[in-house]
Amino acid sequence: MRHCLNLRMLALAAMLASVPPILAPSAFGQTKPVDEGYVTASDGARLFYRKAGSGAQTVIVPLGFILFRDFQSLAKNRTMIFYDMRNRGHSDSITDSSRISIQADVDDLEAVRRHFHAQKVSLIGESYLGMMVVLYATQHPEHVERIVQIGPVRREFGAKYPPEYTARDADKVPDPGQMKSLEKLRAEGFEKAHPREYCEKDWGVTRTMLVGNPANAERVGPGYCEFSNEWPMNLDKHFEASIGSIERLHIRDEGLAKVTMPVLTIHGTKDRNAPYGSGREWATTLADARFVSVDGAAHFPWLDNPELVFSSIDEFLNGRWPAAAQKLTSSKSK
Repeated sequence: MRHCLNLRMLALAAMLASVPPILAPSAFGQTKPVDEGYVTASDGARLFYRKAGSGAQTVIVPLGFILFRDFQSLAKNRTMIFYDMRNRGHSDSITDSSRISIQADVDDLEAVRRHFHAQKVSLIGESYLGMMVVLYATQHPEHVERIVQIGPVRREFGAKYPPEYTARDADKVPDPGQMKSLEKLRAEGFEKAHPREYCEKDWGVTRTMLVGNPANAERVGPGYCEFSNEWPMNLDKHFEASIGSIERLHIRDEGLAKVTMPVLTIHGTKDRNAPYGSGREWATTLADARFVSVDGAAHFPWLDNPELVFSSIDEFLNGRWPAAAQKLTSSKSK
């Protein structure tokens, strides 16, 4: 049981719902979606998308059902395309686990790019999608202009980092007592009998790990439990397949050598889902990467420090390194 919960927490881009924008609409020129619909993947799966803005620069953002409300504020003078990955959010449910993998996510990203006839795109990938967008760039470098990673997972599954580059309160957040109550409910069959209600209870507990400051937990929102894809009984199966494929993944150095475009890696020092050290490692591994450290932030650092995160991304997408971006020489260096 705990293993399943940990799988879900690893990417915990799980169930965020309609959240009020973190930045004022005027900050970067927030726009309403000008288009929404479905992209058909190579195997027939339908991927829901929303498009905001109409600028010449195209930015593709997977995990749209979580990120759209906040990140659409970046759509001033650029086209932002958000989409839900297969078996997530508004996209088609997939019961065949063999069709769920990080490589399938890469192929879906390419299907989205082709659908919009975008020759060159910039990418924003959060959590394990921070790895996925780099994997995409190793396979399609000619189509990638810039990459933003937010709280990316480890390059190698199970990699260890110094204690100062990990969250040291993971045994306290989420609350252990509340987690035991969830496990008890699941053991009693409540999850299967009342999947949406259980989802809402689960989200009320686990969303606390996404922020560094507990006062910001309310900003995470009430969850996305209206979608059956996001119910824990379904989401756990999704992550078992997806994370299983990540465990087997090895991105070779010769593949990473193709990632020569600028990469901005943003990571919170208290990230409990993907350790702070993993972001530093990506920033020292990639050829042209810089690192923005968000002090005290967790897996959704834009909730703890929206001004730093959004201004850094906006500056980077405009072709300039943000002032807070550091060139790291070692993943262990401070």
